[in-house]
Amino acid sequence: MSASTSTEDPISRPRTTELRPDEFLEAVYQLHGNALLQFAARRLEGDWHRAEDALQEVAIRAWHHAGELDPTAESARPWLFTVLRNLVIDAHRARQARPPETGDPELTHLPVSDDVDHLLTSQVLFEALRDLRPPQREVLLHVHYLGRGVNQTARVLGVPPGTVKSRTHYAARALREALHSRGMRAGGRDRDAG
Repeated sequence: MSASTSTEDPISRPRTTELRPDEFLEAVYQLHGNALLQFAARRLEGDWHRAEDALQEVAIRAWHHAGELDPTAESARPWLFTVLRNLVIDAHRARQARPPETGDPELTHLPVSDDVDHLLTSQVLFEALRDLRPPQREVLLHVHYLGRGVNQTARVLGVPPGTVKSRTHYAARALREALHSRGMRAGGRDRDAG
């Protein structure tokens, strides 16, 4: 590989392997999502909601170029940041060009379901769960996902109920810390606080 090949625009190079759309988006979010989101939030004066929207638009645009863009290649990141920077600049110009929006302030706080947001949240949760020790993941699976009580979980796992309570406590605390380190809190995104 020549030096000029490594600095080529990732869009101009043909991809060597094809990823399914969900694998492609997962790779974009997993490898670049956090850095892109932080960058967008800084450029958007801490507006996490607009930053998430910009990140989703970058992911969509990257996906439209999935045949040429390899999200696992280091050369993809500069392209993604350039697209994000241009989106932020365009959004700023558009906001400056139109009058301020008015409307019902109550409507601005209503949550809207979004498949990409769900995918991102699921990915962050999955990564955070990987930080836990296997016994902690196992007890959370039984208690929270399968809805088993402490005694039922203790019987299934073959441990005393006190061990289930202790593991649940420490697992929940470790999961909260893992989510917090990824910019989330256990009850939802930690973006409304700022």
